[in-house]
Amino acid sequence: MTTAVQIDTGIGLRTRDPKELLNAVQPNIAHLTVNILDGGMTLWDREIALLLRDHTMVRDMAERILGNAVMYTLACIEHPDVHLGVGKLVDIGVHQLILDTPVWFALCDVYNGGRYKHHAPFIERRSDGLCLRTADFLTSIGFDVDEELWAIDGADCSPCDNKVPDSH
Repeated sequence: MTTAVQIDTGIGLRTRDPKELLNAVQPNIAHLTVNILDGGMTLWDREIALLLRDHTMVRDMAERILGNAVMYTLACIEHPDVHLGVGKLVDIGVHQLILDTPVWFALCDVYNGGRYKHHAPFIERRSDGLCLRTADFLTSIGFDVDEELWAIDGADCSPCDNKVPDSH
């Protein structure tokens, strides 16, 4: 699912591997560290375990969803002026990241210059192909997207508001 594309992320990593990018924020966990870090697992494995706890899916699917959610989230952070959106499936992973607030805060700290990245959805979903355009954009900036996940919801996209300051 990942490639060896070398792009500087701003924290010394030169990767587009979502697993590496998520695990890189682990030293920046500042809240509820006992709950988050004392389990001895990486952040990647923690988020996968939470997805498996809360959703009916096999590990392979959880990893595919989380990987694409990390890609999407970082693209939203890196390119705030580009309107991006996810379908229902990848959005499960995005919501997992947001709900684990100590991890979300650390992710924002590391990749968004310490600014909180808001989640401001509209009620109505879009049906204009934004998901497919988002997958193409993620590919254009060096991510190896799971095309099948994006195609499933290709015309039924998340209704997040890119007009809210620092929102996705």
